[in-house]
Amino acid sequence: MASDMETKLSLKLLVDKKSNKVLFGEAGKDFIDFLMGLLSLPIGYVTRLLLEQNMVGCLGKLYESVDNLSEIYTQPGHDKNFLLNPSIPPIPSYPNPPLLLQNNDSTSTKKYFSCNQSYFCEDTRSSYIHPYVTEIKGTPCPSCKTQMNKELTYVFPNNKTKLVSNEEGGFVKGVVTYMVTDDLVVTPMSTIEAITRLSEFNGKEIGVLESKVVQVGFKEGLALLKASLQSKTALTDVFLQPA
Repeated sequence: MASDMETKLSLKLLVDKKSNKVLFGEAGKDFIDFLMGLLSLPIGYVTRLLLEQNMVGCLGKLYESVDNLSEIYTQPGHDKNFLLNPSIPPIPSYPNPPLLLQNNDSTSTKKYFSCNQSYFCEDTRSSYIHPYVTEIKGTPCPSCKTQMNKELTYVFPNNKTKLVSNEEGGFVKGVVTYMVTDDLVVTPMSTIEAITRLSEFNGKEIGVLESKVVQVGFKEGLALLKASLQSKTALTDVFLQPA
């Protein structure tokens, strides 16, 4: 459940009141980063998020099948939790957790393990640990078969690296406004682009158009995730009540 202090993202919608549809939305960097961040979510995590939302399709049933499968049928060293609740390391380019990860404990508990055994290299006359790492504690080391129980610490690149050269963090730059269509096509906002979109709707009369600002929190973000998987009118489905 989202906290009372959850992040709220702002989105301005242009609505056709006559047909009760969103023509397009005007969004800043924070909302666009959220949308693009949906592509980084593991399918197991997405399925777990949507199970209580009457998930469309069979993935929910597959998820429940794995959850109900006895461990006597799984290979040694395989943890069902790896599929059911995949850990998600913090995204390096984000200064704060993305919207749908803010309440996810796995983002802060990502762990890696190696074995404690080492080997001696005759050429360098030095000792080295075996070069293997796993996310599942107790996995046998491929070299010595010792259980890999030594916890390692993952270090993200700092902001001076090429991977995270933008001080703002996230995926897109914040110097422009972006247009988001009802089917989640994202483009930089421009007058020409707006006119083009309006012409696709047969030049709607100004009188039937309405500007509407909505707030997007965890609940709305979850609804957008679900709508994006089953609809081509995601913004309308989430933010407009049926006429």
